[in-house]
Amino acid sequence: MIKKEEMPVCDVATTVQLIGSKWKILIIRDLIGGAKRTSELRRSLSGISQKVLTESLNSMIEDGLVNRNDLKKVPPHVEYELTTLGETLLPVIESMRKWGNYYKAQL
Repeated sequence: MIKKEEMPVCDVATTVQLIGSKWKILIIRDLIGGAKRTSELRRSLSGISQKVLTESLNSMIEDGLVNRNDLKKVPPHVEYELTTLGETLLPVIESMRKWGNYYKAQL
């Protein structure tokens, strides 16, 4: 998790630091509907490598936005879901969706 003293002074910059990558925002979008396995996320995120997916998920876990649930099955079964803190990003994602729709309509 980012230490408070390491966070940017600007609140927008803090948000961008936490979710600003292309993949993190799309991972959050996919987890809005509920828990997903790694393979489900890979299929949904066309073009993401396993390495980048793993790094993004681990970063989001460390930042308190995503939970990793090991369901203790054979073969291994791991799911990822938004934390309560991560769910507070839903209005941000919805605003981005609406603005993207508006922008496309203007073209």
